[in-house]
This record gives sequence, C-alpha cells and structure tokens, in this order.
Amino acid sequence: MDMWVWILAACPAAFALKFAGYLVPARFLQDERILRVAGMMTIGLLASLTIVNTVATGQTLTADSRIGALIVAGIALYFKASFLVVVILGAVTAALLRLAGLP
Repeated sequence: MDMWVWILAACPAAFALKFAGYLVPARFLQDERILRVAGMMTIGLLASLTIVNTVATGQTLTADSRIGALIVAGIALYFKASFLVVVILGAVTAALLRLAGLP
C-alpha cells in the first residue's frame, strides 16, 4: 500500500482517539494513581525518544559523538545544572568529539 493511504487512515484514528479523551469523566482523571501513571509515562516516552535519537540514524544503530554528549549532559543533570548549562555542555562535548575525529 502507498504510504499516503496509511497517513490518511491514521489522521481520523488519531483525531478519534484524542476526542475520546474529552469524553472521559473528570473524576477518573483526578485519581492519584492515574496522575502518577500519566506522569511516569511522559518521562518514559521522553527518555526513549532521547535514546532513539541518540543512537539511531535511519534504521541503523550508530556510535558517534551524540553518545558522549548525552553522557556529559546526564552528568550535568546529576549535579543539578541548569537546563542552559546542560545544553551548552552537551553541544561543546559533541563539537569536541567531532573535532577529535568521531563522526
């Protein structure tokens, strides 16, 4: 099948799923367990997205300067650095590793 057929089929499905969220009663959404699970799912999805974007290029796994930048950013976060400092340290690390010859 053509890719556009799948995209056009996914659009109404995504809209229906999002609309169904508005039909959930508010008392279900105010439950402590639901709030905790929703918060943990957000963290898990963001972490998995970060890892996939760090070690994958297309459909292949790569080991390049992004891994070093992620490690340095993780260490900076561990020491409670501000977001701007974390981003700058990660960018400088990636630049230095690329300058050293890593792709």
